[in-house]
Amino acid sequence: MNVEFIEALNAVCKERGIRKEQLLETIEQALISAFKKNFGANQNVKVVIDPDFGDISVLALKTVVEEVTDPGLEISVAEARKVKAYYEAGDILEIEVTPRNFGRIAAQTAKQVVVQRIREAERGVIYNEYIEKENEILTAVVQRVEGKQVFVELGRTEGLLEASQHIPGEEYAPGDRIKVYVLEVLRTNRGPQVLVSRTHSGLVKRLFELESPEILSGVVQIKAITREAGYRTKMAVWSSDSNVDPIGSCVGPKGIRVEKIVSELKGEKIDIIKWSTVPAEFIANALSPAKVISVFVNENEKAAKVIVPNNQLSLAIGKEGQNARLAAKLTGWKIDIKSYAQMEEAMNFDLDDEDPDAQEQEEV
Repeated sequence: MNVEFIEALNAVCKERGIRKEQLLETIEQALISAFKKNFGANQNVKVVIDPDFGDISVLALKTVVEEVTDPGLEISVAEARKVKAYYEAGDILEIEVTPRNFGRIAAQTAKQVVVQRIREAERGVIYNEYIEKENEILTAVVQRVEGKQVFVELGRTEGLLEASQHIPGEEYAPGDRIKVYVLEVLRTNRGPQVLVSRTHSGLVKRLFELESPEILSGVVQIKAITREAGYRTKMAVWSSDSNVDPIGSCVGPKGIRVEKIVSELKGEKIDIIKWSTVPAEFIANALSPAKVISVFVNENEKAAKVIVPNNQLSLAIGKEGQNARLAAKLTGWKIDIKSYAQMEEAMNFDLDDEDPDAQEQEEV
């Protein structure tokens, strides 16, 4: 331990953003452990490092007592007064006990501590960098696949795509480039762990933000979004500018914007509908691509009965109820869908003299 070591320590602290005082304190604690390991554990000692020159002193701390029972921890009043005449029982006497060959042990120990602290500092920097990326989208490269877990490279660290976050049916191979959504960043003993997703609805939202300047600028807003990954996403959009078509902004010229996103999501269907403050209108829009004749809402129960043309019932409900289920999640309303014929039979009167299959959604 010398001036060159202190200069190197100063450089490391400045470069890594570590407080010198804190690092020296950590080294001193490590040296106490090293001293006890090599020169006797039954001692109460402290280590002092000169912050300017690197000189090390090991001081034994002994309690001044009338009668010594433990020489390793105690010193008699008479012996203590040979050092300083004013010592009384109960005082603590510091005696330098620095071993002749302690410099080599100190240098090795200090190096280990510094390396460890540098590693911790780097982990801290990486953690702070990626914690700010939670709920954001990143481009990842698949590194390896272990069972159902996929490990991806995210730049300065590794991400984990767990089985529950896979798009159903999607295969991953080393070297594949994929977009992922950052779910959570965790501190672990091995450094920060970044959990990512391909199924979160936030992934679709962030993809549209990348593709649509109107969404990125805030002119067009994604008011609600819900998703069954790998199958279908429903997204409600709204424009603060009456001259800007919110749906058209998402679809893009000749559908190029939405096509890019569908390709990234391996063919997942995306329904983009217009958001509305009018519940009946919003519910009717949410059932797209099905057309709706009428919507009856119960504000108190937040439930709605929807009537669709006879030939639109299966489309409104969707395969295994998916369309209706997503519409309910998107709007936050309970939705009961009936065909015109079913409603007519239940109510036992005609709702309209015209052909119900010819009714348009605008009638809602």
